[in-house]
Amino acid sequence: MREVDMTTFTAAHRGGAMVIDVREPAEYVAGHVPGARPVPMGQLPDRLAELPRTAPVYVICASGNRSLAAADYLARAGVDAWSVAGGTSAWIRAGHPVLRGTRVTA
Repeated sequence: MREVDMTTFTAAHRGGAMVIDVREPAEYVAGHVPGARPVPMGQLPDRLAELPRTAPVYVICASGNRSLAAADYLARAGVDAWSVAGGTSAWIRAGHPVLRGTRVTA
């Protein structure tokens, strides 16, 4: 299972790690981790070239279910991908900030 806990993710995020959010656009604009790039799960095959092969990529969704499936898919494609356990919900519960907006901007 390719999953990290919130403490590990928080440290990686603070260090500037790449984060992709695999939720749908409406979910993303409702509240996302600052710096997370929106890459809806259905677009992963077409957007693999955007992801680094030399550094970890942290994958987040609402609760950790979609991100776990996405991280497994990406790992099979050669990306060092890690699902964030608990997803954006856990990020919010831990008191971390979220960004909101009316459209996807990344």
